[in-house]
Amino acid sequence: METNKKQPCRKNEYQKISFDLKLSIIAEINNGQISANYASKKYGISRGTLAYWIKKLSNFESKSKAMSKNDELKKLRERIEELEFVKDFQQDIIADFEHITGEHLSKKYLPEALAKEIEKKRISLSKESGSINASE
Repeated sequence: METNKKQPCRKNEYQKISFDLKLSIIAEINNGQISANYASKKYGISRGTLAYWIKKLSNFESKSKAMSKNDELKKLRERIEELEFVKDFQQDIIADFEHITGEHLSKKYLPEALAKEIEKKRISLSKESGSINASE
């Protein structure tokens, strides 16, 4: 019986891929420009390797773009102030319109909470105009 000599295992040669290229490949896959299968064939990378990169580097990309919690809170507070100003301005216009026309459309078309706020503004507006008319 002949003994087979053990032959050394054939070692795969791997290509070095730059970090930027990895990120661009992942971006192409995540944006839907190419599929993982096509990327595997195009770049000569196994699908398992691509899946590993996507798992590891997608988090890296999102973390690098993410803002700190304090910055996010500050931005959200500014946006709330902005929206509150717009809401107050719109309510003033509606209250002024209702005061001039005598029609109370806010009760009919807006949610109850907003209609009550507009009613208060309309009443204060009518009091102000009443005091202005009395002084004239």
